[in-house]
Amino acid sequence: MQDFSALSDNDLIIEARNGDNLAFANLFYRYDKKVFSIAAQYFQSSDDAKDVYQEVFIRVYKGLKKFEFRSEFATWLFRVTTNVCLTHKAQYKKFQSVSISPDENDESPKIDLKSSEENEPDNQMIESERKGKVQRAIDSLAPNQRMAFMLKHIHNYKIREIAKMMECSEGTVKKYLFIATDKLRLKLKTI
Repeated sequence: MQDFSALSDNDLIIEARNGDNLAFANLFYRYDKKVFSIAAQYFQSSDDAKDVYQEVFIRVYKGLKKFEFRSEFATWLFRVTTNVCLTHKAQYKKFQSVSISPDENDESPKIDLKSSEENEPDNQMIESERKGKVQRAIDSLAPNQRMAFMLKHIHNYKIREIAKMMECSEGTVKKYLFIATDKLRLKLKTI
């Protein structure tokens, strides 16, 4: 049995193209948590995140034959993820939010906004209200602005990487980030 962990992404792609489903599975498992993380932070609904997650890997599986090795596999994968998130959002006309409130039953990633005195009931209530305001402010962003903001400030991607993922220019990403930051600043200036 072959040790897939020693193979590069490109080697796994070649093996998968030759019909080795274990190679594709190993390639899939290298990135599945990151793909789900992006989807889960873009959609509050875990059902939507799971739908996007599945759709991404279906598209990647079908499109692997056309992958031309012009970029890194991860860049291409995250571009597909971004496109599926935006398409899913447009198809269902839902404007969900990034999950920022802790929920013990939800395994999706969270933005953790901690108070220095969390244990005091008054501070917990204030913190809960603050999180609600942040969530509503993020909800108000247009889909492209929201995606750029998440990729930059939650996933810590560079503008160049975000531009590749969103298939737009770096200037467009900067514009999305500027508008998103400006909108959030206006909506959250009372916090």
